[in-house]
Amino acid sequence: MSILYDEGQQAIATESRRVLDARMSKDRLLGLLERVGEHDKPFWDTAVEQGWTALAIPEEFGGLGLGLTELGLVAQAAGAATSGAPFLTADYGLSSALLGSGKKDLQSIWLPRLASGEAVAAVALAEGNAILPPQSAVAFADGKLIGTKPAVPGGLTADVALVWAQADGSPVLALADLASVQRRAVSSYDNSRLHADLTFTGTDAAVLAQGEGARILALETLARMAVVTAHEQVGGAEALVNIARDYAVTRKAFGQPIAAFQSIKHRIAEMYGLVEIARANCIHAAASEGLPGFLIAAADARISATEAYDTNARDCIQIHGGIGVTWELGLHLHMRRARSLAVEQGSLLFWEDLLVSQLIGEAA
Repeated sequence: MSILYDEGQQAIATESRRVLDARMSKDRLLGLLERVGEHDKPFWDTAVEQGWTALAIPEEFGGLGLGLTELGLVAQAAGAATSGAPFLTADYGLSSALLGSGKKDLQSIWLPRLASGEAVAAVALAEGNAILPPQSAVAFADGKLIGTKPAVPGGLTADVALVWAQADGSPVLALADLASVQRRAVSSYDNSRLHADLTFTGTDAAVLAQGEGARILALETLARMAVVTAHEQVGGAEALVNIARDYAVTRKAFGQPIAAFQSIKHRIAEMYGLVEIARANCIHAAASEGLPGFLIAAADARISATEAYDTNARDCIQIHGGIGVTWELGLHLHMRRARSLAVEQGSLLFWEDLLVSQLIGEAA
């Protein structure tokens, strides 16, 4: 298992960053923060055009047959650009759950549509503070779902969803076509995430897994999504280091650049250290895909990347002083995205608990 990128992977990282740098607009993204129900369509059009939607889908279903490492590199570029659409991660989560379920008929229907960008996905597992609630409020019976999933990221415009539900006292992981589902937009801290309450009123759904199998598949799906999100967080955290550094070497106080003061340069050094620790964990987690210990590696990546992005968003604003909180500077994009990503696919408490339970299990 290598923790170094090969030439092809480096090319993906360079090209995705170049394309996004050329096409993203800070003013457009800032506007999305306060408009409920809209996402950054130019970003999503770019993702489809560049083939990013097909990266981790097998070639037999119209994908490129690459893996978590390559998708993570694209997510890292998207994080640096604070891309205003949540679909890459959710699409990957749904496609990995489909592949893990072994349901060939559903794979042949949905994977080509996800690969081409014709359809977008949402992952509706959480309810309240519980990412995998022991007793879901959504019931599954006779091939239909009834109940509400609150504040689902990407739920406002998704075509299909992976749903955690309850059937006869046991958990079910179901695939639901959202064409007839009732949606209510939820105003959030980062409205470009398209949160929505999804209300199922006898919605047709297909079972991917049930009982303990559903829990295992859901946890594996969450871990894979968490690694993609961790890459996105690393991209944002690294961008903040660069923003803070560039400001510190040009802004002067008492006749010298503020970067000369220990309080500033030590803080930037700490920001850099957090990014590199998180990056190493992300590389390791992506390279561990499908191997024993993947859940531990995914939890490591998620925890360290969340800490890096949260801390760097705060410290970058503080280094800028009063101008850091102004709308025009645009650090709102990173602060709000850092907070939104910190709770998608489970909070730090969930991943810390999972890490401890996995380590205890290994020790036993």
